[in-house]
Amino acid sequence: MTDLFPAKSIYNLIPRGELRKFTNERKPHTSKFRETVKEETQRHKAPNKTMGPVKVDVPSPEKFLQKHSKEPKLANKTPLKKLCDDQKKPRVPLRTDHPVMGIQTKKNFIKTNTVETIMSVTKKPQPNYVDTRGGDKQLLDTSGLVPKFTNKKDYGQTPEYLIKRNEEVQRAQEEYDAYIKEQIRQGSMQQLSDEERDAVLQGLKKNWGELHHQYQGISVVTDTTPKKYRKERLETEMKQLEKDIDMTERHKTIYIANR
Repeated sequence: MTDLFPAKSIYNLIPRGELRKFTNERKPHTSKFRETVKEETQRHKAPNKTMGPVKVDVPSPEKFLQKHSKEPKLANKTPLKKLCDDQKKPRVPLRTDHPVMGIQTKKNFIKTNTVETIMSVTKKPQPNYVDTRGGDKQLLDTSGLVPKFTNKKDYGQTPEYLIKRNEEVQRAQEEYDAYIKEQIRQGSMQQLSDEERDAVLQGLKKNWGELHHQYQGISVVTDTTPKKYRKERLETEMKQLEKDIDMTERHKTIYIANR
């Protein structure tokens, strides 16, 4: 410490002990596999792995690099042949020329295409279904998702409820026909002939015409009670005649009860 400070320094007044050098007395660790690792490293080490072979074949002095030897070689030039007078190409047509190109037609293609486009039926897109998240489409008809009724076992057969309904209707018609025959046999009912039916129909239409003529003669202003009553009576009778005419025209067979 005396070398660090001057002789008259106050730091020299304090007695100092001997400086001890602290050292690590423990020896560094040495692996027991150190020699084995060195041997394996030397054994698997490939010589000339990055620097190439030690000896390289020297090119022969006879094969020296010549001038323009690396340039690409072009094909031999052939002299151009001049065309004779007979082989000359035709001149370019002028703007005023109208050359004939093949078969000519007077058809107006623009008008024809316009009419065909207007009259054409819009093409309907085919029903598809998407089975992947990527958007792959498949036809819906052949997928089995749409029911095909033609593949059913009972396709084309009459359902049971319709068969039962038809049987009930036929049974009711037979009972009605039997009732009518019984009433005719007993004399309590008779059937109108075609001549009588036409006569009844013509009489109904004649009566409706007379009522309609009277209805047209009514005054427009119905300010009194008798006028209102007459108008309502004519309308009621005309509606009843219209119902009778409609029923007579719809039914060809008409039965009348005898009293």
